[in-house]
Amino acid sequence: MRRALDRLYLWAGYVAGACLVATLSLMMIMAVGRQFNLNIPDGTDFASWTMAAMAFLGMAHTFRNGEMIRVGLIVEKLHGKPKLVAEAFALSVTLAFLLYFTWHAYEFVRISRMTQEMSNGVIAMPVWVPQLSFLGGAVILTIAVIDELIHVLGGNPPSFEKPPPTSTDELIARVAEGGGV
Repeated sequence: MRRALDRLYLWAGYVAGACLVATLSLMMIMAVGRQFNLNIPDGTDFASWTMAAMAFLGMAHTFRNGEMIRVGLIVEKLHGKPKLVAEAFALSVTLAFLLYFTWHAYEFVRISRMTQEMSNGVIAMPVWVPQLSFLGGAVILTIAVIDELIHVLGGNPPSFEKPPPTSTDELIARVAEGGGV
């Protein structure tokens, strides 16, 4: 099960990366294409859809690798059992918000599909199709938070928490990479 979940997060991250490349490619083709009267019908719509897909599909991978922004002012000061309790509480609150968010994302897609809402551009596309990436990213992030909550409730430190640096060189390398301490 662990391998399957890790692969899910990784592949969602890969798809997010592909969406980043697609967004960049579309934007560059549209920018350069203007100089040559080349127009991509609904290029801005496609670029915005791939950008949204990138953001939402990349969240679980970002979360699991400890790269998501967290405010740990209180949790970082705690140690041992109180720290695990605080982490479990924080993950539980996060999960509650994500379940609410994911449910409404599902409703958003369901209603768009039910009403057969179409995009307004030259290329008419059912709006629920690009919205699936929004829902998919929310579902995968919810799974990642449930996974992490179970891990922490088992008495384990959070998987996204990096061990403290053991040397000055390691500290400098982490800071240079843009990572946390």
